[in-house]
Amino acid sequence: MKIYGVGGAVRDRLLDLPVVDRDFVVVGATAEEMVALGYQPVGRDFPVFLHPETHEEYALARTERKTAPGYRGFVLHADPSVTLEQDLERRDLTINAMAEDAEGLITDPFGGQRDLKARVLRHVGPAFVEDPVRILRVARFAARFTDFSVAPETLELMGQMVRAGEVDALVPERIWQELARGLMEDRPSRMFQILAQCEALGRIAPELSEAASCSWSALDACAAHHRVLPVRSAVWLAEPGLSEAAIASLAERLRLPSECTELALLTVRTGPAITALNALLNTPLNSPLSVPRPEHLLEILERSDALRRTARFELLLQTLGELEGEAPGAAARLLDVALRLIRTVDAGAIARTKTGADIASAIRDARLAVLRAAPELKG
Repeated sequence: MKIYGVGGAVRDRLLDLPVVDRDFVVVGATAEEMVALGYQPVGRDFPVFLHPETHEEYALARTERKTAPGYRGFVLHADPSVTLEQDLERRDLTINAMAEDAEGLITDPFGGQRDLKARVLRHVGPAFVEDPVRILRVARFAARFTDFSVAPETLELMGQMVRAGEVDALVPERIWQELARGLMEDRPSRMFQILAQCEALGRIAPELSEAASCSWSALDACAAHHRVLPVRSAVWLAEPGLSEAAIASLAERLRLPSECTELALLTVRTGPAITALNALLNTPLNSPLSVPRPEHLLEILERSDALRRTARFELLLQTLGELEGEAPGAAARLLDVALRLIRTVDAGAIARTKTGADIASAIRDARLAVLRAAPELKG
């Protein structure tokens, strides 16, 4: 029985990057031996065990055989006869197919160290085509390792997999898991560029046209500004001219989290009005057009549900700032003032004096009155 560190931990150490998660492969052992040593079995489909003290994952060396389309159609074989090289051979990229023993000796049968030096993402072998998730993983790695290129033969193989319908077998949750991780990398635009080059993007997100690429550079700005996932996903989805129905359809199919879907829809629904307000406020000084009407400000805040969802409203302004290339500063400041003013209206007190539809009308009139009377909104 021998234990090796494998995968991303070996790769990142060789790249002098922080090692966050460590995975191990165990060669020459059985499941019964692992349990006898105190390891806890956790893999329902894979022979994976948790270390009794560190709780890190240890997997028995295994081979895989493709039996059906998609990423779940595999039969696994794990026993003491499986060698380290056989286990590494089933991995996706050469840079992820290296192992390191306790003495620091690297086992690299497929040229992972060579490709690290050359800054190339290259598939290990023919078995790459058996798992369509690898298309998404390669694109995600391109977003993470921004100075790496995808080997031409790997990109061609990815295209062949797409044309063979392998991507169509992926479950939505798995697609979104990889997209979300890629969106949070340093250059998310590269993920979508690679997916577009291998024709996978049109299968994954057919609602988005080729014009969607205009927002990819904005995604890189999101990364530079350390934006949260809902902002990044809203920037990706807020394609010019894309309808709310199309966004809702894509979000439902990919099972996007509600906060991501809501912000994307809000960006399309309310964003143009805020952008127009910012342009209006930046007209020449002393122009009567530079003073917005209180009704306009209240409508924007109401449509954004800013009173109840203030944190989401802040994310909306961040999203618009990334899409426009600059923060809607003037509009944001004015809307912030307007929001603070209408918060002074005691809606509960008004509700106690009115009934039915009169309640909403009276509250709105009171909020407009506050905005009209505020000297800071008179220009």
